[in-house]
Amino acid sequence: MKRVWVYEHFCAAASAPDAELLAAGRAMRDAVVRDLLLAGDCAVSVATGPHAPELPAGARPIAMPANATPAAFVATHAPAHDHVWAIAPETGGALALLQRAVGAPRWLGCDAASIAIASSKRATLARAAEQGLETPLAFAASPVTRRWVVKPDDGAGALATRLHPTLDSARDDAARRCARGEAAVIESWVVGEPLSLSLLCGERRAELLAVNRQQIAVDALGVVSFGGVQIAAVGRADARFAVLAAWAQSLWRALPGLRGCVGVDLVWHAQRGPVLIEVNPRVTMAYVGLSAALGRNVAAAVLAAHAAEPAHA
Repeated sequence: MKRVWVYEHFCAAASAPDAELLAAGRAMRDAVVRDLLLAGDCAVSVATGPHAPELPAGARPIAMPANATPAAFVATHAPAHDHVWAIAPETGGALALLQRAVGAPRWLGCDAASIAIASSKRATLARAAEQGLETPLAFAASPVTRRWVVKPDDGAGALATRLHPTLDSARDDAARRCARGEAAVIESWVVGEPLSLSLLCGERRAELLAVNRQQIAVDALGVVSFGGVQIAAVGRADARFAVLAAWAQSLWRALPGLRGCVGVDLVWHAQRGPVLIEVNPRVTMAYVGLSAALGRNVAAAVLAAHAAEPAHA
């Protein structure tokens, strides 16, 4: 029986995290844990904190001490498990620190190089553009670009993201952030349908599991917010599905260290097709309900893909 330890960054935190982030973290954590328990050959341990102690029935809690750092805590308990599945944001290098603390072959996720690139929006778009994929970089000099967005270079989702009606106001916003010591990027706002991809990545390919529709809102002040995701909103019969499956392979070739569950945010542009926004080298909210929508245990598929890699066989 495989011993799998699930660590979710906000659920394990000793101090009170943002309520919205905690709720999202708990939903992702519990979805992964339930799938692992249903796989039938897993003993599942879960990192817990005082703000998310409840677990799906059958999982064993491992409480993080109040004075421990996440990396030290994970490094301490990882050797007692066959696999470690970490869910953490790229912000501040959180996910990268956990990956280094665990190391292969226990780590169920992307390698260090891919996490490093995906943790920077600037680096991600540059790498994708080298592969010939459309990104907001291609719209920077376009006369049809009317709005610009400013966001943290290592932010997750719509965190601290703001839309501006002019390039000058976007530059002012970015300058203020830089003055505060924050790394910010300015991107062209790409008009189109906001979608996300749920990928299962292995040594040889990226399998497109689902094409999801994102709910993105912009208020009167230009603040961008994420309102949820509709799982598998674009079916396999839709002509875009095959296009996106091939596109995902090109993206995987740009970041061949992507492994396990990976989320990709994009905009479907009416003329140019898929335009990459960011790569999330980890489980995202699109995992919640994904196994039920597909009729397939995604966590079991992640374990199988990991076991098939020559380094882990």
